[in-house]
Amino acid sequence: MCWAQYYDDVLWLDSNNHKEKYGNYDAILAIDAFTSLKTDYFDAFEKLNEYQSITKDWIFGYLTYDLKNTIEDLKSTNFDGLKFPDLYFFQPKKIFLIEGNTVEIQYLRMVDDEIDDDLQDIQKSKNLKIQESNESNESNESIKIKLRIHKDDYFNKVNQMLAHIHRGDIYEANFCQEFYTEDTEIRPLDVYCKLNKISKPPFATFLKAEDKYLMSASPERYIKKEGNKVISQPIKGTAKRSTNQAKDQQLAKALALDEKELSENIMIVDLVRNDLSHTAKKGSVKVEELCKVYSFMQVHQMISTVVSEVSEDTSPAELLRTTFPMGSMTGAPKISAMKIIDDLEETKRGLYSGTVGYFEPNGNFDFNVIIRSILYNQSKKYVSYSVGSAITAKSHPFREYEECLIKAKAMREVLEG
Repeated sequence: MCWAQYYDDVLWLDSNNHKEKYGNYDAILAIDAFTSLKTDYFDAFEKLNEYQSITKDWIFGYLTYDLKNTIEDLKSTNFDGLKFPDLYFFQPKKIFLIEGNTVEIQYLRMVDDEIDDDLQDIQKSKNLKIQESNESNESNESIKIKLRIHKDDYFNKVNQMLAHIHRGDIYEANFCQEFYTEDTEIRPLDVYCKLNKISKPPFATFLKAEDKYLMSASPERYIKKEGNKVISQPIKGTAKRSTNQAKDQQLAKALALDEKELSENIMIVDLVRNDLSHTAKKGSVKVEELCKVYSFMQVHQMISTVVSEVSEDTSPAELLRTTFPMGSMTGAPKISAMKIIDDLEETKRGLYSGTVGYFEPNGNFDFNVIIRSILYNQSKKYVSYSVGSAITAKSHPFREYEECLIKAKAMREVLEG
């Protein structure tokens, strides 16, 4: 990874050895753009479909949450301190596919004579990694995190969300808040390594796109295509961990039985089933796993798995367009929830609650959900992370605020020490 920092376009995806049912690789590294697509939200999925169809190669990149504005008659008018492009994908010159002790290297023909030199440089970069580790945190000591929404305002906004629910405007909505710091410089790779070390999630991501960085400890898959099968795995339901084993097991069991957490997960499962039905073969949408509790280093999470079958002529971009943004980060009904979210939140979500992933040459793909993530615009010296929770009729503002702080703990610990 130290070696990869010499390039402007880098994407590292790491499963942290989570051997989940639908995993393909332990890790993937893609670097150095040969071609790329960077655009705002207008006609973004049509442009992505054209780019993916013409390239017919591995392409890596992201979709921001604000692509909702090209799918529906919506807008994003909140403050944006990060200024990420709405959509970005690149066709890398160099790919490393890691599975166990095996590394498959794929270089475009134009650069395949660089493999031996690169492998030597990768070996040399190990010393640089050790040096950077010894110097860690020097640039982070003075970081002080600010809240975009303060506690009393947060309670007021959650109560407004509850009023919408009691009126029947929505059943559920994911309400998010931003934590940020300005005029700050960080070492992105160092920050990512620390965040990943204390979280070890199955969908960890380090993205460098020129002067913009994503450091993500995401536990959630948004959507995957594997042949004619489509898989979505929404997370809804969170509980803290305990260092006491008996208490930790009790917390996990309580989450599995929590009526409020179960209801919010099931509502999003219904939303995902509906999204997948737009492209699915008749009768093929199924719930493979409902409300199962999984334990990660920071939190317990309730995860469901919904699958469908699609015809061979269904384009990958259409599968994304008809399911985006993901149900776990919006609400039900989806369009009404997104309108209310935009009205009550203070920050444009951008890449937060969007997705990062890749397309294979055969049209298969895999994308995560950008949560538990730190975003950084190096030129603007702006660092940001956001967290959210699902608001339902049974929500209590204080409990939702507490859940946000639990989710924010790892990012704050990494940045502030």
